[in-house]
Order: sequence, then C-alpha cells, then structure tokens
Amino acid sequence: MTSIKPLTTIESLTLEVPDPTAAEAFYAAFGVGEHIGVRAAEAPTTGFRAYTLSLVVSRPNIVDAFIGAALDGGATPLKPAKKGFWGYGGVVQAPDGAIWKVATSSKKNDGPATRQIDDIVLLLGVEDVKASKQFYIDRGLEVGKSFGRKYVEFATAPSTIKLALYGRRALAKDAGVSPDGSGSHRIVLGSDAGPFTDPDGFAWETASA
Repeated sequence: MTSIKPLTTIESLTLEVPDPTAAEAFYAAFGVGEHIGVRAAEAPTTGFRAYTLSLVVSRPNIVDAFIGAALDGGATPLKPAKKGFWGYGGVVQAPDGAIWKVATSSKKNDGPATRQIDDIVLLLGVEDVKASKQFYIDRGLEVGKSFGRKYVEFATAPSTIKLALYGRRALAKDAGVSPDGSGSHRIVLGSDAGPFTDPDGFAWETASA
C-alpha cells in the first residue's frame, strides 16, 4: 500500500487568472506579489469561489494602506474598512476575482502606515468542517485552533501561509458576498505532499523546488 506523505505547510499559492500580466502587476502594487503566484487559466467559474485570503496586520493604518493600494489597482470594495468589536478591517475583490480581507485586532495606530504583513491566512469555505478537518489531519496537519464544526485553523511553521476551514455560507457572509457559486476554485495549493484534491474540490500540487 502506498503511504501518504505528511502535509506540514503550504509552500505555494497559485491563482488561476485570465490575464497573468495584469494580475502580477496588481499583486505587486497591492504588496503581496512575493507570496502569490499566478498562471493563465480559463476554467469556468461563477460566483463565490469558496475561499478568501486574509492579511493579518498590526494596525488600522496598515489596513488602510493595503485596502487603498488594492482599490487604486482596480479592486472592488466588498466591505469598507471599519471598526468592529474584534478590531478593524475591510474586504476587497481583486480584478481576477480573488477575495482579500485585511484586518487587525488593534483599534489604535501606534506606528507608521507600513505594509508589513504579520500573517496570511487561506480560509477554505467547506460544506462539512468536521469532515474536511479530519481529511487534513489524516494528511498530517495538526490543529492549532478549533471551534467545533464552525472553524478550524491548522498549526503551521512561522512565516508560512496558514490554512483554516470555515463553513462556506459563513465565509461568504464574512466576505460580503452570496454563497452561490460553481465551477473552478481558480486557486491551487502547493506542498511537498501533493498532488491530491480535498473533499471540497480544492486542488493541491507538488510545489516547485
């Protein structure tokens, strides 16, 4: 029987876009170009693609800096940046369709408006959090945080992209969009444990050396 190589980290994230040159320019201006790859794809997709990418930063003025850069580059605002009981944040949709949330737990500015990223979290909107959680545990990931059937965040090495699971409808609501959608997710995750596809159709591939 073939053994499954343990999955420990997300080594790469690749967005499938209709215009790679335009997408690369957008993400460079946004400030995340070094963390995201793009490649040409025309796979049919409609509506919500069942994931969001979150930038966790340390201050509200950094949130504003990222949101402003995204909007200047042609992103669509989904949720304007504002204070909430949890902190401060906003949501935008990139020209290629990817949804980005930028947030901080702080409500005060005690430093300059840099574009320093503390964490990047890929949230997958799944139909059954418990089942998807077990799938990834079986693949080798360890749970870092878990809130029953609602939310799971896996423990990964520092300075890597974090993976979390959230119910599809809850994630769409958090992003400010309808949960309806079908077709390609238009995102491919890379690791040294690929290739495989998870229960919700998210594709993993073997990351390039």
